[in-house]
Amino acid sequence: MGITGRTRCGYYTGRLEKPWLDIPATGDQIHMRFHEFYRFEGDTIVEVQAIWDLPEVMMQAKCWPFSPSLGTEWHVPGPTTQDGIHLFEEDKSLTAQSHQLVLDMLNSLGKFAEGGVAAMNLDKYWHPKSNWYGPSGIGTGRGIQGFRNTHQEAFLNGMPNRVGDPANGHLFSENNYVGFTGWPGMSMTISGDGWLGIVPNDKSITMRSLDFWRNENGMIRENWVLIDLLHVYRQLGVDVFARVKQLTRNKYR
Repeated sequence: MGITGRTRCGYYTGRLEKPWLDIPATGDQIHMRFHEFYRFEGDTIVEVQAIWDLPEVMMQAKCWPFSPSLGTEWHVPGPTTQDGIHLFEEDKSLTAQSHQLVLDMLNSLGKFAEGGVAAMNLDKYWHPKSNWYGPSGIGTGRGIQGFRNTHQEAFLNGMPNRVGDPANGHLFSENNYVGFTGWPGMSMTISGDGWLGIVPNDKSITMRSLDFWRNENGMIRENWVLIDLLHVYRQLGVDVFARVKQLTRNKYR
């Protein structure tokens, strides 16, 4: 039996009619992004790695437990090309090109320690009008500077020693799309100020993430990113759901 993987992303939607995970019912339509990875052995799913953007639901239920986002919070769209579901044959040469583009970009990100932001050569890989769709709590940034303002600058200032774990990170590519799963995919120490308003505490943590990129004419045009922020806070000793209960215990009585 061969071992294969499948990835998908999108959003679930429905009415929040009953409390869920201590998130209060609103009776309103809500949406929740998901990124999911499935590992198969033959025709059987043997492992699932999934991140559901629960903070996105908290935000819509008006029980936001985190610091304000640096980026735009909104209903993140699907691909602008409307071709996220492939119903056509794979172009293996395009797949190889897309895979190498993202791999080279990720390797270039690792050069921060050698020469700072300039050493990453972001403009070599990212389209000037690219969109970086981060998780709720971080938000969306437009273009390279938007990505830096929304996420990268604070991320690197707070955890300059972050390093990827090649044993846990895996890329999956098809035509102009590339997916990544890492469980965890990175490890780092919170030694500086700025990321998510977390106080520097020299605490070592790991980070789970599931990412998707859409490439266009040899450049990255869109990037959907979910980070398991609840797991990050749990490693820091913060019970996010207890905070949600505190925020809502009087309001929804």
